[in-house]
Amino acid sequence: MRRRTAGYASAKYRERTDREFQQIGDSIAAKELEQLQKQMDVFKTNLQEFAHKHRKDIRKDPLFRSRFQRMCTNIGVDPLASNKGFWADLLGVGDFYYELGIQIIEACITSRTNDGGLTELNDIMRRLERTRGMGGTNKKQQITEDDIVRAIKTLKPLSGGYEVLQIGNRRMVRSVPKELDKDQSSLLLLAQTTGYVDYDMIKNELGWTSERIHTATQHLLQDGIAWLDKFGEHESYWIPSYYHFDA
Repeated sequence: MRRRTAGYASAKYRERTDREFQQIGDSIAAKELEQLQKQMDVFKTNLQEFAHKHRKDIRKDPLFRSRFQRMCTNIGVDPLASNKGFWADLLGVGDFYYELGIQIIEACITSRTNDGGLTELNDIMRRLERTRGMGGTNKKQQITEDDIVRAIKTLKPLSGGYEVLQIGNRRMVRSVPKELDKDQSSLLLLAQTTGYVDYDMIKNELGWTSERIHTATQHLLQDGIAWLDKFGEHESYWIPSYYHFDA
């Protein structure tokens, strides 16, 4: 009987001890959460003051803007990816990228009939520089490739397929919902040096069968990514995205 009493008392003691430790843990967690909230409020205020103080530099100086974005990334803040644009509105950088995003859409649309919605990023950069250079207020507002990439991220909710693709040593902007399949990507990579591909080139470099070559090149033509140049029996598939048009 005594053994049972001792065992019961021991169990009650452990239960009471666990409950006390739980209460202590909850109290510490609550204090840490309160302290963290205070630190977050101070951090938010300081970051907002910094952004407001240097707002003009952020909009006009691409190097300063890049460093500011890098600073935000290092402390875990993405002004463009945050919920409902909270940080973008708070820091005042959202308008710059949303405006740039609209100009990117316009730049892509002007050449879509030529390149099928696959445009080299450098080509878009040149068009944007011409467009932004027309207005007096935008004349000093230089942009970088990093700005274009960030602005394209703001277009994701539009479901228009806007995305930056790395194909070999080229950065391409896709502006149509359809994704490139593996064979299309392989042909685009093969055409990087010459600007075109043909049957012999594909056969020698990739080792594909005639059926696969025909299917892949036809898909390029159907999607408007390649142009067919036929001379006698010889057919070449030129990639207009690799050439610059005065669009």
